Amino acid sequence: MLQTIRERAQGWIAWVIVILISVPFALWGIQSYLGESGEPVAATVNGVEIATRDLDRRVQNVQFELRDRLGSDSTLNDQHLRAEVLDALIQEVLLLNVTQDLGLRVSDQDLQMQVLAETAFHKDGRFDHDTYERILQLQGLTPALFEAQLRQQLTSSQLIRAIAGSEFITRAELAHYQRLAQQQRELVYARFRAADFPATTPPTDAAIAAFYDVNSARFQIPEQVKLDYLLLDASTLAANSVSTDEELRQRYAAASAQFTEPERRHISHLLLTLPKDADDATAAQVLSKINDIRARIQAGEAFAALAQQLSADPGSASAGGALGSVEKGMMVPAFEQAAFALPLNTVSEPVRTEFGYHLIVVTEITPAVTKPFEAVREQLQAEVTKQRAEAQFYDLGERLANLAYETPDSLEPAAATLGLTVQHSDWISRSDGSGILNQPKVLAAAFSEEVLTEGRNSELIEPERDALQAIVVRVVEHRPAALKPLAEVREAIIADLNAEAAGVATAAAATAALTKLREGADWATVLGTVKLEEPGLVARQADNVPAAVLDTAFTLPAPLANKVSADTAQLEAGDVALVRVLRVEDGAIAADVDLKTAPEAAQLLPGLARQTYAQMVRDMERRADIDRTPLRVVDEL
Repeated sequence: MLQTIRERAQGWIAWVIVILISVPFALWGIQSYLGESGEPVAATVNGVEIATRDLDRRVQNVQFELRDRLGSDSTLNDQHLRAEVLDALIQEVLLLNVTQDLGLRVSDQDLQMQVLAETAFHKDGRFDHDTYERILQLQGLTPALFEAQLRQQLTSSQLIRAIAGSEFITRAELAHYQRLAQQQRELVYARFRAADFPATTPPTDAAIAAFYDVNSARFQIPEQVKLDYLLLDASTLAANSVSTDEELRQRYAAASAQFTEPERRHISHLLLTLPKDADDATAAQVLSKINDIRARIQAGEAFAALAQQLSADPGSASAGGALGSVEKGMMVPAFEQAAFALPLNTVSEPVRTEFGYHLIVVTEITPAVTKPFEAVREQLQAEVTKQRAEAQFYDLGERLANLAYETPDSLEPAAATLGLTVQHSDWISRSDGSGILNQPKVLAAAFSEEVLTEGRNSELIEPERDALQAIVVRVVEHRPAALKPLAEVREAIIADLNAEAAGVATAAAATAALTKLREGADWATVLGTVKLEEPGLVARQADNVPAAVLDTAFTLPAPLANKVSADTAQLEAGDVALVRVLRVEDGAIAADVDLKTAPEAAQLLPGLARQTYAQMVRDMERRADIDRTPLRVVDEL
């Protein structure tokens, strides 16, 4: 585990690669599905076996990811999780078969570009083969296996893109969406408040006891522990570290480029285009033309005027050829080499690039400037301090993990050896800590069997990724979950029962009013003293109407002659609203809209594509010969 911490000193690359290889279609060991084996199988898909070993591996990967992200064991040993993972593997085999039948392929070049572009494998901004192999090794993968999985993922994504790209929306669908999405409804509503319908009879002892029994989970005192713990925090390590002037100057010299503003030049150019595959004769003609233009400039004509008139670069011609201020690395090599070798206000010889022939002139030069040592001294000191703190953190972390393991029944030896202080917590539950003790990973460790039941120190825990904090905990006191006595919660139960009775009476009053309204009674008769709210014509996203009222109003049918469109809606705190729709006004349908560029189409197409893809997967499953072996629960990790 400490080796993993050390690897994370290189950044967040390990987490990125976990995500990269965990996305759908990046199959673990899919090759084994395609060959013969004598291993137990979890399922057979059109004659292709999914080995139980591969299912176990995928389930473990999901469990590890859930544990790492959530710090919880609640999903472990869950047969439902195992069934979901198996369903995903079956779909992947089906999709792989389809891509093979369709002849979809990913070229070696495309695969290589995908690997080279993955920033997880970069070092100093460039792909690094050692980093690539080290990360894969951490994940238990070889380059060949990872690249095979990535090829399968890219191939499957071609199918998904093809399905999404073939989806379209009809004019009738767009019109229907516009009509409904922009629809407005005129409504009125009245709020029947639970406070106006208080319970008139106190609950009986039998009712209180029954409520206590049925809702006993609400009155549980959760299981709690008190912890001792040792905390490593890089932000507090090496805080008083002071470097000598010589050390800082050496660092300054080694990182001088970091403190240097590179030379910048204001450049203008005039371009005559030339195809990349132009023959010698064509190139000679263009070169002759641009030499003639250069001669005119040397004879006194303005460069900017000629660039505006003759340059084939639409982005700069209107500005007299001006490209603005540039630094090295921004232009193509041949252009850059010539531009940064030119004296000020001198027209270059014709320069050929992939775009054609250029004439270049430098109109302003800002020399490179290096910040003086004194200006960056504090920054250098901060960098040194941080570097030392991180080095100390990883060193102490490794030693702490070893010491906590070697003396599992106490934290004192580790604290004494490393100069740390044993800290103490108050009572905490599985879901309620304070500060770092509220982190899911820490809580999961504190209530794990090893720490809680066996009384051992926990492993070294990193609560947050890249936070450079680590902690070891041990349980010093344990208080099992218990049910609060009835006498302690009696008043709360009475309040709940009274609120429940008030809610029932409120709903009954609103329902009675709804019945009268539907029978033709007017509002004055129906509501009595209840206030009528009249928001008028409102849209689906109106924020001046309670959400429950709005939802009810937009699910009611349009009102018909001599027929009231009304219903009740449950509000917060036991209140109930009586909602009536008076009028429906459909949204305007745009005429002659471009179905490809309409904003509504952009909103609808992704959903339609997902729906089509899901239907395709379901159809493949329905047509396939799938035989699932009865599932067993995966062993505890």
